[in-house]
Amino acid sequence: MSQIKANDITNVTGGIPTVKSQHLIPTAWVSFNGENTVAIKDSEGVSSITDLNVGYYRVVFTATMPNTNYATLFTGGSTTFNSSAASLTTAGFDVFIRRDDASWADSAFCSALVMGGQA
Repeated sequence: MSQIKANDITNVTGGIPTVKSQHLIPTAWVSFNGENTVAIKDSEGVSSITDLNVGYYRVVFTATMPNTNYATLFTGGSTTFNSSAASLTTAGFDVFIRRDDASWADSAFCSALVMGGQA
């Protein structure tokens, strides 16, 4: 079996590399602290996080997406929290965290993953 090693792979059209039309890497991802002073811990393809309210944040992409046909996965809090993403736009999306009792909650451990949304 052959082995290919590379530090960087770029699609000739400038998009995300694909194999059999499947994207190989996430379009964007972010890990951030959502308590007190909200701050990105690490990210790729995300330029900022905005604290909109208790347990309610906006994730902003570094570059706008060509469409809103992307999937998001957001986690925040603990097993007693519910987290979700909503309001998908080409510029980004909103995420929120609620406790089981339906009250809003901030969390120091938040992460979001985006797949798709490419032209």
